[in-house]
Amino acid sequence: MLTDADLDALLSGLHADPFSRLGLHADDAGRLWVRALLPGAAEVALLDADSHKRIVELAPRRDGLFEAQVPRRKHRFDYRFAVRWAGGGEGVYADAYGFLPQLGGDELKAFAEGRHMRPWLMLGAHPVQHGDVSGVRFATWAPNARRVSVVGSFNNWDGRRHPMRLRHEAGVWEIFVPHAAEGDLYKFEVIAGNGELLPLKADPYARRAQLRPETASIVAPLPERTPLPRQRERANRRESAISVYEVHAASWRRAASGDFPSWDELAAQLPAYAADLGFTHVQLMPITEHPFDGSWGYQTLGLHAPSARFGPPEGFARFVKACHDRGLGLLLDWVPAHFPTDAHGLAEFDGSRLYEYADPREGFHRDWNTLIYNFGRTEVRQFLIGSALYWIERWGVDGLRVDAVASMLYRDYSRPAGEWIPNLRGGRENLEAISLLREMNEQVGDVEGAITVAEESTSFPGVSAPTYAGGLGFHYKWNMGWMNDTLRYMAEDPINRRWHHDKMSFGLVYAFSENFVLPLSHDEVVHGKGSMLAKMPGDPNDANEWQKFANLRAYYGFMWGHPGKKLLFMGQEFAQAREWNHAESLPWGLLEDERHAGVQRLVRDLNKLYREQAALHRLDCEPGGFEWISAHDAEHAIYAWVRRDGTGRMVIVVCNMTPVPRDGYLLGVPDGVTAWREALNTDSAYYGGSNRGNGVAAAGLPVQSQPAHGRPLSIAIHLPPLATLFFVPI
Repeated sequence: MLTDADLDALLSGLHADPFSRLGLHADDAGRLWVRALLPGAAEVALLDADSHKRIVELAPRRDGLFEAQVPRRKHRFDYRFAVRWAGGGEGVYADAYGFLPQLGGDELKAFAEGRHMRPWLMLGAHPVQHGDVSGVRFATWAPNARRVSVVGSFNNWDGRRHPMRLRHEAGVWEIFVPHAAEGDLYKFEVIAGNGELLPLKADPYARRAQLRPETASIVAPLPERTPLPRQRERANRRESAISVYEVHAASWRRAASGDFPSWDELAAQLPAYAADLGFTHVQLMPITEHPFDGSWGYQTLGLHAPSARFGPPEGFARFVKACHDRGLGLLLDWVPAHFPTDAHGLAEFDGSRLYEYADPREGFHRDWNTLIYNFGRTEVRQFLIGSALYWIERWGVDGLRVDAVASMLYRDYSRPAGEWIPNLRGGRENLEAISLLREMNEQVGDVEGAITVAEESTSFPGVSAPTYAGGLGFHYKWNMGWMNDTLRYMAEDPINRRWHHDKMSFGLVYAFSENFVLPLSHDEVVHGKGSMLAKMPGDPNDANEWQKFANLRAYYGFMWGHPGKKLLFMGQEFAQAREWNHAESLPWGLLEDERHAGVQRLVRDLNKLYREQAALHRLDCEPGGFEWISAHDAEHAIYAWVRRDGTGRMVIVVCNMTPVPRDGYLLGVPDGVTAWREALNTDSAYYGGSNRGNGVAAAGLPVQSQPAHGRPLSIAIHLPPLATLFFVPI
């Protein structure tokens, strides 16, 4: 019989190896014993699984522990327990302790050695079938725990019921729980190495979770592999037109009740809207599970679970398909830089600082009050890289926009002197994070067509250079310098812009040092920064705010004509008047105002021109795609340049950043063209402007042999106030 010491350890949940005592076991004399720990059971009988005949009644020992010697049997056999519960009801159950180890030695070894880049195939909750028994295989990494149990709706949240088996070679705990099923709630009950019972932990690899404030994980199937459609592979390349519509899914179009939209509601509206406006990609702010709405998803604890705010995960699959059906790529914000300290999450997961750096000088973010992943730890690296691959391979998204890369690259990020730890070479770079990002980008780069985009705000070299050339390996990098400089310029009263002329042109000094995306993101319309429209100068006595709208239209024209891929945050496409509020729907009623509707029409036409004119996108990231015509006319705040596609096709872009029209303005032009046609004018009445311009006559504007801007040829144009114009050859 079971010793009192073993009995006490099992009942207290402290037994080091419950699989050695529960289930079927032979004693030293070769006799078989069977034991079951079933708190709440009144009677337990052992059945033969094949014949269903009763073999023996188990005797109760104490507090739900039952045992018996098995008569007439000398070898292990398949069995079941017939249980009558004290509270009423009865059933026949397979025994979790009657099954052999679930995870193979090779995959555990690969995980321990850092070679398992898809650990979600092994860890987490996986519905499986063993013979005629269906159930769920649970596994979690907790190497410093004394005991781990899986608790949930299938065992009355009782940590005594399903203590897990420790696979010492990898620090992984595992168990197969018969009769657990898809949709069951679960967590892990962990006893730390010092004997402390920790708060129940959600599964780091959960593929579904409860809606906050509830925090349980939910058993969900592993999505099937979903490769990118072939046309999406081509659409993500550097030579393609990429114009991104950034969306906060919870506030894009919220119901009047204030409820979150479902994935299916979003799928029915958002892709069609973005495609109609000519965007090539939708980018979602983080939709991985997170506890606090006000973090906008950037403080996530569920790197493998689409947020329950929008319904079950299968709805997200339909949303991805809806985007692709509309010819749109889908990018997801992905956050490997930090995680929140919530007790049910990754913080001190097994009682030790497991996922985070141990020293707060490395492992705590002052800016966000969050924890920093231990980027050098093998299992943490696999967790993060695996998450990146999971969204791309299993959900078919086009790529990831990686948040807060700068905070990962530098150990002294937002830290005063003396409060950070230098790297092994004595420097400030986080070598482990750099190595992680390179490996992640190499792994994602092996998936045909998938891309990664870095939000990186420093001058760290080679962010979008390939790893074999010493770069980080991202496909694109947000151009934060361009965004900051140009927004500062646009905020100036036009009369002062002559003193800030280089803010608009300086970006061309480094424009081709990376594969840049020009971002006007959510960060520019929160925390008191005001809306894009509110940033624009204008006469405060002008009730119609014509200068504010004209400035914004001209700025959008400048952005779409500038080298670099484009990104615009939702609401900016129709000149949202107030700062974005994550708890409210976008103010769609503004589109009843022609000024706002005109800005929306302009964005649609800018996207159309950008896609149709190869010169505006094919060499976005190469110096051969750009040539200044006029970069130094600070007195008149005029900029002009040529965009080229490398095959002879050209587009001329001209910006007038003052409210003074310039009629008969001589613009130097490249040779080889006899006439130019105005293809888009942000001052058009169609967009809400004064309708000054150069018309759309078929004959266009003839090239004349009159020098201008250091060129022998020119065209005479009407340059409207606060406007950007695009000209194409005839």
